[in-house]
Amino acid sequence: MLPHLFLCRHGETAWNAERRIQGQTDIPLNDLGRRQAAGNGARLRELLGAGAPGWDFLASPLGRTRETMEILREALGLPREGYPTDPRLMELHFGDWQGFTLAEIAKETPGAIEERERDKWNYVPPGAGAESYAMLDKRIWPVFAELTRPTIVVAHGGIARCFLVRLDEMTTEEAAHSFIAQDRVIEAREERVDWV
Repeated sequence: MLPHLFLCRHGETAWNAERRIQGQTDIPLNDLGRRQAAGNGARLRELLGAGAPGWDFLASPLGRTRETMEILREALGLPREGYPTDPRLMELHFGDWQGFTLAEIAKETPGAIEERERDKWNYVPPGAGAESYAMLDKRIWPVFAELTRPTIVVAHGGIARCFLVRLDEMTTEEAAHSFIAQDRVIEAREERVDWV
């Protein structure tokens, strides 16, 4: 059984706003993303009160997740620094598609987006290092399985999708096509999952 967890997607970046595929490209938060992170931090402060220092914190090492974590920690009255990162929590690698919009990919490679849509969970984009969501799930789940204490995790949309599938909140089909909010937090406690 997992410990009590909060899982937060990083705030918005310019590439999110442009609907440009980031994957593991290191793009910083934009102003809206910083406000989203601060809002999530305020929500966690309401929920945890003075208990936040007793929690563990863990983030993906990409800049957008680290900045989100630091804003959260500041909202909780904690030092911005002083938390570990784990490279296994990095976003899905989109191979050659990183940096492009779906419209640009469709124009450059006709039929590729349709092929992906037929089995989005298992589709591996072209290019070195590219992953499917199924591959991502195998990479990230050991991170969660190793947690033993209440933990606030800041990661990415792909990680949240895999997490929700593992906890039977979504099918792989639903998760692959669902929007993962950047201004809300997933809470998992005693096998119950809520968006807060």
